[in-house]
Amino acid sequence: MPRLTSDFWVSAYLRQAAFNGLVAVLRRRGAREAGAIFVKLDRLDGTAALYGPAPQALADDDGERRFQLILDADPLAIEDRVAREVRFDSDLWLVEIENRVGDPRLDIVES
Repeated sequence: MPRLTSDFWVSAYLRQAAFNGLVAVLRRRGAREAGAIFVKLDRLDGTAALYGPAPQALADDDGERRFQLILDADPLAIEDRVAREVRFDSDLWLVEIENRVGDPRLDIVES
């Protein structure tokens, strides 16, 4: 099954977060069709997490986007990692969501 385009997936993610009463913003727009999507979770307590695309080996063939935890640290460490990812892939998307509970609202795989 084909995957949703990156811009469509991000748009739906942002709308769902707003519907659930969460603050989520698009911080970086990437390649429309297939840019990698990264999500920064800010827990609003001085900690944050960064989620990125799960490796194909850990993803199912159903077309759904799956994510894996890349880094769980303070917000500055997350920003440094994001900067490195952008240098590696300038087409990536970055979405930031605030959730005190710590739920990024993503389909996460265990690595």
